[in-house]
Amino acid sequence: MTSTACATWAPRVLSALRIVSGYLLLIHGTAKLFGAPDIGMSSTLHLASLGGAAAIIELVFGALLLVGLFTRFAAFIASGFTAAAYFIGHVAGKGALLLPVLNGGDAAVLFCFVFLYIWAAGAGPWSIDALRHKT
Repeated sequence: MTSTACATWAPRVLSALRIVSGYLLLIHGTAKLFGAPDIGMSSTLHLASLGGAAAIIELVFGALLLVGLFTRFAAFIASGFTAAAYFIGHVAGKGALLLPVLNGGDAAVLFCFVFLYIWAAGAGPWSIDALRHKT
């Protein structure tokens, strides 16, 4: 691919990465809070618990990332949240700090670095932030 094609498509792929990763985070929150899709957790989830706080963060920041609103802020919070989820939910319970394949934390690690990249790179052209900043 030529450098012109890469320059044309890179911002669009960034937007697609933000949209898909935001959607996936949002779905984690809706599954925990509303039982859709049903993962068998929403009926036992207490909003005042650590799991309830995690579900609210996933829902709110996933939605912000999905539409690209306050993207850098949302991505920064989501990156920190998923890093904490890795250490609290995976390392603390199963150990193997440097082996996420053994502790089930692959997705948390990947989310953490995807959101960190989005924080650094911005929302991309397909976002509410891009519409808000047009001159």
